[in-house]
Amino acid sequence: MGARVRGLAVIVVVLTVGAFAGSALGQWWEAPLPGDEGASAAEMASAEGERIRVEVLNGGGRTGMARAATGELRETGFDVVYFGNGEARDSSVVFARTDQVEVARLVADELGIRRVVAEPDSNLYLDVTVVLGQEWEPRPESEADSDGSPPWWDVRRFFRKRPGAPPRPEERLADPPNDDGGA
Repeated sequence: MGARVRGLAVIVVVLTVGAFAGSALGQWWEAPLPGDEGASAAEMASAEGERIRVEVLNGGGRTGMARAATGELRETGFDVVYFGNGEARDSSVVFARTDQVEVARLVADELGIRRVVAEPDSNLYLDVTVVLGQEWEPRPESEADSDGSPPWWDVRRFFRKRPGAPPRPEERLADPPNDDGGA
């Protein structure tokens, strides 16, 4: 009987050590997901290594615009700290609230907004403010589901991805950088 208990104990220890080793290795190695061509915009961290804090305001006048944009940004890993109504606008604009205009460009690319303005405000605990205009349309549900995302049973989607390289310049939708911060 003692040999069986020892054998069982050895198996439990080996499985436990294997689980911990696999978890540790999983931090540095990431299995490629279907349709995964590299880092998404949200995987880009700000210079401090924190998540990008975003405020989304509905200036388009249609109900649910800010909520839809918030959902899109949160799905890709942005930290939307507030959403609500804003001043009425015809066209959408993304404001960089810190000196990191590149962070605002990442948010603009994710929402398909072309105008990025550098308007730093140290009184706000935000990196980016998005004001949606009348022309902004949320991404269709079918597009969000058919983008090659992992199946519902793949647990890798619950783990935060590690930061990667920024998107190539030809993939950007937002204004190209210039001397006045994209204004």
